[in-house]
Amino acid sequence: MIFGLESQLVLELVVLGCFTGFLAGLLGIGGGMLMVPFMTLLLSQQGVPATLSVKMAIATSMTTILFTSISSVRAHHRRGAVRWDLVRTLAPGIVVGGLLSGAGVFALLKGTTLALVFAVFVAFSASQMLLDKKPHASRHMPGPGGRFAAGGAIGFISGLVGAGGGFISVPFMTWCNVPMHNAVATSAALGFPIALANTVGYVIGGWSLANPLPGTMGYLWLPALVVIASASVVLAPLGAMAAHAMPVKHLKRVFAAMLYLLAAYMFTKSAAG
Repeated sequence: MIFGLESQLVLELVVLGCFTGFLAGLLGIGGGMLMVPFMTLLLSQQGVPATLSVKMAIATSMTTILFTSISSVRAHHRRGAVRWDLVRTLAPGIVVGGLLSGAGVFALLKGTTLALVFAVFVAFSASQMLLDKKPHASRHMPGPGGRFAAGGAIGFISGLVGAGGGFISVPFMTWCNVPMHNAVATSAALGFPIALANTVGYVIGGWSLANPLPGTMGYLWLPALVVIASASVVLAPLGAMAAHAMPVKHLKRVFAAMLYLLAAYMFTKSAAG
């Protein structure tokens, strides 16, 4: 056993961490879009009730982004792709929205409701990316107030679904005429404040939670977090390299196809609940 986990479970978590780390670098989505459905399945196999397994999967997924975002953004930064001006102006709203989500609304909603929210927003984001509508040439990022509001929405919704915000921030930035590769890189950088604010919220909101698994803190499953984060930080730079080598149109199609699959799974999870 490693960290109190069976060897087979550790192997499954390592594989999951490798895939999510690669996708974090490739798509700027923090890996949470892939991790939440699979973590929900693994937690269910450990005997965690369905209503709690979704919440634990979302919280643990979000916390891993603290590590993958750092690894991913270093690779993007070396290529000069991160728009740090956007990171600085979107981050304050992200922190406020993340704290409101993680420490308040998240604990009040049922797990099946969160699964449905996850499915709806991911499917919407996939549709926006797949349609590839061209923004008006005159459209640009909003001013300080608009960026604070946009950051708040990104942080709040990300906290409800356990993702780094790329499924909202990437379409939002491309809609405002930020080039796709810059949007992906900037989204990776935004993953850290999103994850930090929401992780604090999850710990506060679930502090008194009676959990059936050892090694938990609030809604976080710490042993799984260590294994996944260790694997994901290794693969995130490779994903970033692939993102810069791939044509923008192909990158958008990969993004959309992945999100549709995950939305379908979580919709069935919600319906079953």
